[in-house]
Amino acid sequence: MNQDVIISIIEMLGTFAFAISGIRHAAAKQFDWFGGYVCGIAVAIGGGTIRDVMLSTTPFWMTTPVYIVCTAVALLTVAFFGRWMEPLKNAWFVFDTFGLALFTIAGIQKSLAFGQPVWVAIIMGCITGSAGGVIRDVLLNNEPVIFHKEIYAVACVLGGAFYWCGLLCRWPVELTSAATFAVICLIRFLAVRYHISLPILHGEEKP
Repeated sequence: MNQDVIISIIEMLGTFAFAISGIRHAAAKQFDWFGGYVCGIAVAIGGGTIRDVMLSTTPFWMTTPVYIVCTAVALLTVAFFGRWMEPLKNAWFVFDTFGLALFTIAGIQKSLAFGQPVWVAIIMGCITGSAGGVIRDVLLNNEPVIFHKEIYAVACVLGGAFYWCGLLCRWPVELTSAATFAVICLIRFLAVRYHISLPILHGEEKP
């Protein structure tokens, strides 16, 4: 498979994973189907849209309706099978992590395909992976996860650095993508499991 096909497959899987995450968050807030769809589509395409605008190219979801349809499938999945998904502990977290990893990889690959240097591609991967979650949390009136002490965007950066190592080692793009996906997910899971976090900033206390 060529790189364009790989990017499309990764973006499709990431769209579904992020849409599931966004819709489940909306369901927890008792949103209706429309509200759930808006949250799902916002988190699914938000980061990629920002990336594409910065790359001066047409946003990926405007070239085909498949991403809109994919989010609709995610909505129906949660609506009709949500009760069977409930026993899966922290299922929303797993979907969110999968989406984070997949979109980070897609952002890196697309940026490299547009001739950007690796350090820019890593930043674009971080934006692609995490910006949609910020939009979702704003819509849900939650504090964005990216600003929590919990490892989130840092996992994107570390995953991007690992992808860079794969390029330097001349690994096949499929192997590099799969390994980077595993690294990002592992970092995220371990950070949450063992409460690993960055130092907290301490400012002046309000009177």
